[in-house]
Amino acid sequence: MSVNYTLFGEPVVTVPATEGIKYAGSKLKLLPHILRLAHQTGAKSVLDGFSGTTRVSQALPQSGYKVFCNDVSAWSRVFGICYLMNRVPRMYYEGIINHLNSVSPENGWFTEHYGGIAPANGQPSEQQDGLKKLWQIHNTRKLDGIRSEIERMGLSPIEEAVALTSLIMGLDRVDSTIGHFASYLREWSKHSYKMLQLEVPRLFISREENEVLQRDIFDVSDMEVDLAYYDPPYGSNNEKMPPPRVRYTAYYHLWTSICLNDKPELFGKAKRRVDSSDKVSASIFEEFRKNPSTGRYMAVEALERLINSTRAKWIILSYSSGGRTTAAEIDSIIRDCGQVVELVKVNYKRNVMANMRWTNEWLNGADSPNCEYLFLIHKG
Repeated sequence: MSVNYTLFGEPVVTVPATEGIKYAGSKLKLLPHILRLAHQTGAKSVLDGFSGTTRVSQALPQSGYKVFCNDVSAWSRVFGICYLMNRVPRMYYEGIINHLNSVSPENGWFTEHYGGIAPANGQPSEQQDGLKKLWQIHNTRKLDGIRSEIERMGLSPIEEAVALTSLIMGLDRVDSTIGHFASYLREWSKHSYKMLQLEVPRLFISREENEVLQRDIFDVSDMEVDLAYYDPPYGSNNEKMPPPRVRYTAYYHLWTSICLNDKPELFGKAKRRVDSSDKVSASIFEEFRKNPSTGRYMAVEALERLINSTRAKWIILSYSSGGRTTAAEIDSIIRDCGQVVELVKVNYKRNVMANMRWTNEWLNGADSPNCEYLFLIHKG
């Protein structure tokens, strides 16, 4: 990692290039702050416990860290293998990607469930089943052809991960959504008319032997690493939000279906995977209920358990305002578990960042929307 210093001796890190899909929890704008805090710890190994699209996990090895990339999502694991396990130059994959771009379209499972036809005037059209669709049919037919060909090619695990990541990136550029798969746009987006085109992902060759995991966070929190970065999927603290809502991980069920190619049973207007339903895929960190024996939110207790079970000496904890776990509860948990060395507040609406003292002062306005906090915690 390249680190320069200001006239006042403050470190300024160079953020390496990363890429990702549209994602509600993207940490792209937080990368400079995460890397700067990580640099202060002197860590050599990092656990990215909720890696998502792997933006943070992509940046860390390029900055010299050995990374353990973990997430429960199958598609996140594919991204992790693609970016963190690659050992050859990008040009190695050009033949694979060019071949997949040349594959003939075909009618298949994805076209049957997610492909729609746009009328000539560009207005919304009634599909045969009366449901809004995710992609236009010329792209789902291309998707069906490419996904079948990936299955037939006999690729190595890393080659397959690169091909699937390229396919997902391409589909993300031609969808008709607001960034997730809980619902689709009434009118076709402008970019949905474009033709699906695959590109070689922005790969790098890591100097470290990184590891990619797909495990529950409590199965990896006791790993012997220097630093753990946690960005749990905080549930909404809106009391008017009904319990049977779409869970965070279910927003991206299509990426799971593309990676697994398992043609799962579907339900609902958005045709979600049955195994993405609230009763199956719920995260304890999004839990809206209180523990009847303690009176505390289960999500709060889960966060406390996570920090306590972490063996790393250092933790960077990301907290989004407006989450089920309130700022006051975060403050109380951290005070009981370690010492905050630095606190960073990022206001997305104002596009500003500020370092703050970790006193009760930070709680003023901490639950206002559009803010994210990064706590650098020393557990000792």
